[in-house]
Amino acid sequence: MRLATFVDPQKGNDPRFGIVSGDTIIDVVAAADALHRAIPAATVKLALTSGAHTLAALKDLAAAADRAKLSRPIAGLKFLPPIPDPSKFFCVGKNNKKHREELKANKMLTEVPNEPTGFIKLIDAMSGDGDEVARPEGIVKLDYEPELCYVVGKRAHGVKKAEAMDYISGFTLTNDVSAREIQQREVASGSRFWTAKNMPGFAPVGPYVLTMDEVPDTENLWVTCEVNGQPRLRSNTSDYLYKIADVLEHFSRYVVFEAGDLIAMGAPSGVAVGQPNADELYLRPGDDMVIAFEGLMRLRTKIVAPKQR
Repeated sequence: MRLATFVDPQKGNDPRFGIVSGDTIIDVVAAADALHRAIPAATVKLALTSGAHTLAALKDLAAAADRAKLSRPIAGLKFLPPIPDPSKFFCVGKNNKKHREELKANKMLTEVPNEPTGFIKLIDAMSGDGDEVARPEGIVKLDYEPELCYVVGKRAHGVKKAEAMDYISGFTLTNDVSAREIQQREVASGSRFWTAKNMPGFAPVGPYVLTMDEVPDTENLWVTCEVNGQPRLRSNTSDYLYKIADVLEHFSRYVVFEAGDLIAMGAPSGVAVGQPNADELYLRPGDDMVIAFEGLMRLRTKIVAPKQR
């Protein structure tokens, strides 16, 4: 299933929970009410963290709603980050060999990690599909990093690699938007690019979460980025040095991941900073950026100028 958090302008500004199928969506709460059924889950987070019986009930509800013609076009809806309230938005760093080389060439990598590394995205840095993200004043090296992002389905602590996938309930797209000049300064000062990754809107997520049964293998997905319709990169998730099982085993030794937490798997190769014409590729106000899993989903972000304070 494809699970979304959206706003329907016809019904106000409150976030709603929907199941997407093609170009249509079923409003779960509205459909359950119309069919006089119990509501299996009222949010994406609850749907993905309440067990297989909840997902089965949602599938059954969606089928009944479709037969009753309760679905509606997704046109005109606003998709929000699917899970707006994870306790953690954890990001794996330096998880692609070619991207490590890109960072090293630009003085953004001072060591070669021999184990998974990570950092945190702030929850309030998240933005949704189609949102405008301002390039902050003075930033000229604004870059894109389309990434595979997993949803933790149940509390994870001390997880063994062989059991790791039992703790993952879905996946989505995220774009680790990065201010490279700030990242370079932070690396030089010995910090973990805290500011460079956490400016307002710098974590687009969505437009929906796919349950794990939607694809045969999340470690064989093509990730792409286009800016103003021009291809910028194409990379496969098989290129990750550490897979989600490695990541979850390593960090859950000491860190507790709660149900609904997000884990982004790291940047692909081919981002702007690694290209010889990087200055021409960095994002500017007016740019229309689309990242995607080929054949599955697309996440759009519009870069704008900062508002005057």
